[in-house]
Amino acid sequence: MQEVPNKTWDEAAKRWLLEMQHKKDLRKDASKLKILSSFRGLYLKDMNRNFIMETINNLQCGSATKNRYIALVRAILRKAEREWDWLDKAPFLKQFKEPKKRVRWLTKDEAERLIEALPETIAEMVRFSLATGLRKSNVLFLEWSQIDLKHKVAWIHADQAKAEKPIGVALNRLAMDVLERQWKKHPRRVFTNKGVPVKVVSSTTWSRALIKAGIEDFRWHDLRHTWASWLVQAGVPIRDLQEMGGWETVAMVQKYAHLAPFHLHKHAALLDTKMTHDQVLVNQNAICSEQK
Repeated sequence: MQEVPNKTWDEAAKRWLLEMQHKKDLRKDASKLKILSSFRGLYLKDMNRNFIMETINNLQCGSATKNRYIALVRAILRKAEREWDWLDKAPFLKQFKEPKKRVRWLTKDEAERLIEALPETIAEMVRFSLATGLRKSNVLFLEWSQIDLKHKVAWIHADQAKAEKPIGVALNRLAMDVLERQWKKHPRRVFTNKGVPVKVVSSTTWSRALIKAGIEDFRWHDLRHTWASWLVQAGVPIRDLQEMGGWETVAMVQKYAHLAPFHLHKHAALLDTKMTHDQVLVNQNAICSEQK
């Protein structure tokens, strides 16, 4: 049996960062590794489940964020076991239970108030997001080369999509209106401010607009939730929504299904028939009693 070398967590973390250069969110991995300073200098063989779970549990963050740390540690230790032969057996790490959150979306009136409260350039980006459901980065860095105005379509390339699969976007009238207003403001990028491409949306600007619009607990990403919620409420099937939004699985869009319970009307109506029938019987019994 091959002897396992005495490798430390530091060596494993460094190798992970070197081998995972293709990951789009590698910077987030690096930030998490810095925060996990308690692991520094430890040999992999000495990192048991209880120590890892206790360390992550002590982080000042919610269960969902803690689970992202667990996922990273688990992935590195599995690499050490299965590919690098640095570990006999990676410990089993169970995720923390996450509270289910409701989908946060805006009404049409709230959306109009938010747009009215924002600077025009950011307002245009919000309008486009609500019309297409595109993620923030896809809107920020959208280029004219990705758009066919004649055929009313846009493309998000695989390396720009979260699921790493290309997305074809059907541009509705709302989206086309925004693009037509941006036309020729910049030779390459769609959204600009005084001729300069927009690279970031100020959190201060966003917060002030929310306060002015009287909207609480709403992130930019919730614009995508709003777009999806509006479509489902308009009767768009979940599988079609999945394709439109570029989600990898149907399960990822099931959270919107409760917003369109239209197909359940026929089942709910069964109670109408039963209650009407029962009331008729009650009336008949009452009449018979009076006649006696």
